[in-house]
Amino acid sequence: MRGMTPPDPTFADVRAAAERIAGRARRTPLLPLDDVGPGALGPDLWAKPENLQRTGSFKLRGATNFLAAMDPAQRARGVVTHSSGNHGQAVACAAHAFGVPATVVIPEGAPEVKVARTQGWGATVLRCANTASDRARGADEVVQREGATLVPPFDHPWIVAGQATAALEIAQDLDDIANVLVPVGGGGLSAGTVLALETLAPRARVIGVEPALAADAQESLRRGEPIAWPAEKTTRTWADGVQTQRLGDLPFRLLSQRLEGIVTVPEEALRPALGWWARHARLVVEPTGALTLAGWHRLTSGASDEVRLAPGRTVLMISGGNVDEAVLSSLGEARPLG
Repeated sequence: MRGMTPPDPTFADVRAAAERIAGRARRTPLLPLDDVGPGALGPDLWAKPENLQRTGSFKLRGATNFLAAMDPAQRARGVVTHSSGNHGQAVACAAHAFGVPATVVIPEGAPEVKVARTQGWGATVLRCANTASDRARGADEVVQREGATLVPPFDHPWIVAGQATAALEIAQDLDDIANVLVPVGGGGLSAGTVLALETLAPRARVIGVEPALAADAQESLRRGEPIAWPAEKTTRTWADGVQTQRLGDLPFRLLSQRLEGIVTVPEEALRPALGWWARHARLVVEPTGALTLAGWHRLTSGASDEVRLAPGRTVLMISGGNVDEAVLSSLGEARPLG
């Protein structure tokens, strides 16, 4: 919010966020992946399936925490955001729960399933060109015209603290964590993961996963400053949830301090990972959610040496499962993982 952004979040803020979202966002289970039959990938591997959230992604955590933390009078005037889909659904759902109006600016090219579900929660959807500037400009016009409050997709302490509750649950459910793999887009989930685990599992390696076609976060961390990629580059990837053009400033600060590194994934690795989740774990996962399995496979198969896994228990964060039916119907054609 303009002029009211709180300081960088601490672990106490993560605890507070967990209390705020209790009963509004689901506590998702931690699933072992060594008991899924012939397709099992071996021991010491777990999944955190945020695709089982009410809106199909982890984004509900941050959006709910943001709205719950707002001044009630300001919240009553409504909220607005810009999103390629999952954050928009989350804001729409949280606004519906609080009984306040929501507007979501969604770029052209976003999966129609995400657009329809955002509207299903009662939000007003405005379409825009597929650039960060067009998205931000569209949301700002609603702020100016209607007095609504902007709910940032990732670059805000309340959002990061809310997303961190997923990692808090992981640490509560599993001891001796060696690695957590997490997708990296704008950085809200990955930054929240390092924030929570810095206190709860300080020896765990947090490893980011990006598509090679949208690896702006990896470049940013290597160069020591947030680097923006143009929309025509980031939109090449099938993983629409990480087509953001730049890490947020707050996520960049947190990831610079704690992230072990980033592994990049080629596009051809995503469909086999999606197929594995559907056939063996019986989970509907979107391309962005499949990044961590694809990244884990590249690291364990020796296909990438960008970062190294520590021996021991590894958790794959599944960020979401909002996927078009056409994609699901094509999974039978996917080659096996590996």
